[in-house]
Amino acid sequence: MAAGRDAVVTHGLGKRFGSKVALADFDLTVAEGSVCGLLGPNGAGKTTAVRVLATLLRADTGRAEVAGFDVAREPGMVRRQIGLTGQQATVDDILTGRENLIMWGQLFHLGSRAAARRADELLEQFGLTDAADRRAKLYSGGMRRRLDIASSLVLAPRVFFLDEPTTGLDPRNRGEVWNALRKLVAGGTTVLMTTQYLDEADQLADQIVVLDGGRTVAEGTPSQLKSAIGGDRIDILLRDEADVPAATALLARITGAEPEVDAPLRRLSAPVQDRVAALTEVVRALDHGGLVAEDIGVRRPTLDEVFLRLTGRPAEPSTDGEPEAEKAGVAA
Repeated sequence: MAAGRDAVVTHGLGKRFGSKVALADFDLTVAEGSVCGLLGPNGAGKTTAVRVLATLLRADTGRAEVAGFDVAREPGMVRRQIGLTGQQATVDDILTGRENLIMWGQLFHLGSRAAARRADELLEQFGLTDAADRRAKLYSGGMRRRLDIASSLVLAPRVFFLDEPTTGLDPRNRGEVWNALRKLVAGGTTVLMTTQYLDEADQLADQIVVLDGGRTVAEGTPSQLKSAIGGDRIDILLRDEADVPAATALLARITGAEPEVDAPLRRLSAPVQDRVAALTEVVRALDHGGLVAEDIGVRRPTLDEVFLRLTGRPAEPSTDGEPEAEKAGVAA
């Protein structure tokens, strides 16, 4: 793949399962060496898109290229360029971490010495060297997931597909996987991932594509998507519920917008243009009016709010309605 070339390109991809539209006119461009996050509610088509790009499923319409190769006409070449990790780990509990990686190296037609050498490289890259000779069944959830991801990278793929990389992991283990993925991308690998965790996309993705009903409903950087639904907001938590009406009027006057109010919780929120000036003016006005705030601050919208605004529902675990993507071969 030439330097600076797009790693993944699709034009008008479409896929049906009976009467269900899984993808419709799906266009996507992912730059080499970047992370693209696919978000969407259940049945949005995220896993279908990954399966098509990984050559596990043939699209009904449109075309796609991965690492410069057409997924329909050159599937063997595509498979040589990619790695794929599905939602369920494929770690062998009886084997040690090193033995798992050597096994995958040999399955991918590396010689014994080359497989052992690559296993040691991956163990170090994913912070598993100290546990290399421990059976995988004794690994924590985060360690197992890192080992699973490492096994998909035995042949150093140019493009790596991840389907829900941290589903079911606790915050600490999720952080371990995030750090491993950051190191992977720093080495030049392109990552396309689906995720149900919007904070995960916020942390890792350079580009986010929101799917709903098999169609793209929004695309951009995390910051661009947040700005698209209203930019900064000022939030106020009052000490006394009796002050809510006065504070609401005050906030409406300063921001020029109708505040969102939760009177029982004593919370108010409104969009602002100039975050510093608005915060200063609101603090002064509250003090002048004798209204006491327990907390006040300016924040950007979260990806959860973006998702809810775009799809009309919160994010939830992904079940796209077709078989889960399996670990893909990367060598013929």
